[in-house]
Amino acid sequence: MTATAPTAEAAARKSSPGAARGPRRPGRIRRVGLPYLLLLPAVLLELLVHLVPMVIGIVMSFKELTQFYIRDWGTAPWAGLDNYKVSVDFDAPVGAALLHSFFVTVAFTVLSVGLCWLLGTAAAICLQDTFRGRGLLRALFLVPYALPVYAAVITWVFMFQHDNGLVNHVLHDQLGLTDKPSFWLIGDNSFFALLTVSVWKGWPFAFLIVMAGLQNVPRELYEAAALDGAGMIQQVRRITLPSLRPVNQVLVLVLFLWTFNDFNTPFVLFGKAAPEAADLISVHIYQASFVTWNFGTGSAMSVLLLLFLLAVTGVYLVLTSRGRRTAP
Repeated sequence: MTATAPTAEAAARKSSPGAARGPRRPGRIRRVGLPYLLLLPAVLLELLVHLVPMVIGIVMSFKELTQFYIRDWGTAPWAGLDNYKVSVDFDAPVGAALLHSFFVTVAFTVLSVGLCWLLGTAAAICLQDTFRGRGLLRALFLVPYALPVYAAVITWVFMFQHDNGLVNHVLHDQLGLTDKPSFWLIGDNSFFALLTVSVWKGWPFAFLIVMAGLQNVPRELYEAAALDGAGMIQQVRRITLPSLRPVNQVLVLVLFLWTFNDFNTPFVLFGKAAPEAADLISVHIYQASFVTWNFGTGSAMSVLLLLFLLAVTGVYLVLTSRGRRTAP
């Protein structure tokens, strides 16, 4: 009696029309649609914070938007491509100033990204081995990255003061490396002051990313290389850097985008009017928009900057992906 009960129950389930169909379709749709439903708030927030202002900025770049139409910018006259023509006319004052700002930004970005990557990679390699106090050094190295940007840069503003700044006190009064105290926040020295602050607050991010990437490199490779007689430089060249290639590709791209678009550092360091030697394109666009009240031209410059960054990013991704495919 008890032996035949499961057999009869199984036969009943097999003969039922819903058993062969598997799970109900509404349940499957519910399971498939749940991830998209959970992502919906993030997508809506992304549209609200980034994409909608981007579209509005593109529309503003085609309008003759000045302070006279700021209360109702939709009524501003249609300018077409005039704002773009003014921005790329390098023989005129507006275009020449934009071109100069672009070259300054390129030089600043190349130096800042290169130094951040070099310092971060060197620090991560030096702290790869276990020794007493390694955790404390790692925590100290991450302090510039953890500090709020405004607090950190304002501190550097006081340090770069001409009369009572710490930088001039050390370089001129204590070490005697300069004939007289230097002006760091105006003139040509402003570029080096900006570069110093950018590298100081940016290299810990490179250190953190490279240090995380080194955790995936097997220690057996270094041990085998040491047994074969390879020194530290050869190990870094033959093992560390090739193993970190995927990490460095992403790291360099992120550092490039962050540095090229950096607005907070030069704005807090120099104020609304940055010196000519440190006139980054982000501050230059701000001045073109909110100082001269020509929002149409400023929006056109922003769109040109966006297109340039998209082009550089696309070329970089194509070259790096091609390098990964051809790598042995």
